[in-house]
Amino acid sequence: MLAFIGGTGLTRMDDLVIRHRHDLETRYGKPSAPVAEGELNGVPVLFLARHGDPHVWLPHQVNYRANMQALKEAGATAIVAVNAVGGITAPAGALVLPEQIIDYTWGRDGTLFDDPSDPLVHVDFSWPFDAVLRRRLRGALERAGLQWVDGGCYAATQGPRLETAAEILRLERDGCDIVGMTGMPEAVLARELGIPYAMLSLVVNPAAGKANREITMAEIEAVLHTGMSDVRTALATLAKAG
Repeated sequence: MLAFIGGTGLTRMDDLVIRHRHDLETRYGKPSAPVAEGELNGVPVLFLARHGDPHVWLPHQVNYRANMQALKEAGATAIVAVNAVGGITAPAGALVLPEQIIDYTWGRDGTLFDDPSDPLVHVDFSWPFDAVLRRRLRGALERAGLQWVDGGCYAATQGPRLETAAEILRLERDGCDIVGMTGMPEAVLARELGIPYAMLSLVVNPAAGKANREITMAEIEAVLHTGMSDVRTALATLAKAG
């Protein structure tokens, strides 16, 4: 079953008709919120609010392992994760379908294989996002008539503070195009679980030093309101396509 992870601005999916809520306790603890199972335009899907419902968990506080394990136990066979990000090379308002990721986080539980009694497993993570699922997303974006940026690199930073202008320059030199706080370890945990995973990112503001003025929360919220409407359209189109 296709699953969606909603981030900032997508705590709920208004068009999702919920049939059941999986209130799970995994071996890694409880997820951020119950996994909602329902129908999106008549298509069975799962939905999980990454930061809880209401939004309570900061990026470094999210129990990513429990979230991903709960989705697997609820029947997820593919996951599309939605993120609100800052734009390094991508402009505010853009939808980005990243192809690569660099992990700058620290102190997070970044693997499912840390029990000494379990076999040692090294997963290949050369291409962190599933190619087939990315093609499906591209098709959904095209059919929905939306504009998007295909490719680019997501920088996963620790948060919850935003970055300095110097840090953004460093990320740009490293080849990053967008910056967020939730892409890792979420992406690698999906790989460890064997679940195809792709990311759809909405650029809600220019990254630090990329604008010649202060960015206000009102501006960010305006982009979130408009952009997440496009995200919902893309996800509904993807689900309908099967």
